[in-house]
Amino acid sequence: MKFWGKGKSGVDYSLLLPLMAHGVLVQITTGLVRVTTSYRIVDLNLDVIWYGIIPATFALFPIFLAVSVGRFIDRNHDAHAAMIGSGMMLAAVVGLRFADSPFTIMPYTALFGVGHLFLMAAHQMLCVRAAGAHNRDSVFGNFLMMTGIGQGLGPFIVGWVGGAARVPDTAHLFNIGILVSLVAFGVALCLRPARDVAAHKRDEAPMSLGKLLRIKGFVTVLIASVVTMSAQDLVVLYLPLLGVERGLGVSEVGIILTIRSIAAVLSRVGYAQMIVIFGRVPLTFYSMALAGAAFVTLALPVPVLALQAAAAILGVGLGIATALSLTSVVELAPAAVRATALSLRITGNRIGQASIPFLASFLAASTGAAGVLVVTGVTLAASGLAVQIVRGRQLAGS
Repeated sequence: MKFWGKGKSGVDYSLLLPLMAHGVLVQITTGLVRVTTSYRIVDLNLDVIWYGIIPATFALFPIFLAVSVGRFIDRNHDAHAAMIGSGMMLAAVVGLRFADSPFTIMPYTALFGVGHLFLMAAHQMLCVRAAGAHNRDSVFGNFLMMTGIGQGLGPFIVGWVGGAARVPDTAHLFNIGILVSLVAFGVALCLRPARDVAAHKRDEAPMSLGKLLRIKGFVTVLIASVVTMSAQDLVVLYLPLLGVERGLGVSEVGIILTIRSIAAVLSRVGYAQMIVIFGRVPLTFYSMALAGAAFVTLALPVPVLALQAAAAILGVGLGIATALSLTSVVELAPAAVRATALSLRITGNRIGQASIPFLASFLAASTGAAGVLVVTGVTLAASGLAVQIVRGRQLAGS
């Protein structure tokens, strides 16, 4: 295997390796900052409704900006978008370090969300560029495996710093976030921009959003993606609250979230092979149903060991379902508008991230975190069943 330039497989390792490093750093920052923001809300003794309002600001502006970012990246600006997003993320973490009220937390959370939008869209298209035509599932699986490590390290750092304390030192945690995001910004500057091979197409009108949405199966995949990504957010946001309600230490909550992330990483090791064995549609259903059952288990009054086991199952289910929602969009979309299609996916995800936590906060006010987890689990299973029915019929008739 060749580890620099293109190997025999056609994978561009000179792009993929720094991309993986950047993805890990971004996910460490994201996991650390979002969990720490939840604890900052607790530390400030804010009403539980802020658990919905503040995460909604993370998703609000990307809803309106995602398609424009996708069009920008479709003009071969994937690496530039990663640089822009890294700069925004660094600035946002610095702002959150000194935010001491919901009205100062919200604007920096919004900036963090816009930076995250640039980064997610850029990473996905950089994966496509690094993969070539025949290694997409494998490259995406490996990339998501590495970023899953970052997703686990973020909460792990929170738990390690917080120890047995009910609420950790959020200022210290944000300082760590600043350091990691600064390194990520440096790595982003090393990502090689695409050659301007599509310059002759810039005067051509891009495919309309309406036509893109009418591609068979596209909307079904988008809906599954929204549910899956919202579920990932809700477990990060509400497990700290569940821990507070049940008297769990910060380290115990951090371990549970880390187990989930490790399981997600391991689930992606054989991701491409699982698609071959089960098929995309059945695997989507199985993974979402498995994750749904794990959510319900987390809500039950069970021992910590049972919570850890449920977190492992949840990591496997969401890990596979998230990867499937991403690669299915890439597979369905024409090459010239892949970034736009992926940005539509992000738009849908952000709508879910803006509305579902906000609605969940009203449910949490009366049922606590457990009620939110149960509803999320049932929704995941129902969405997976819908994909099985709709996409199964479509493929059977093709």
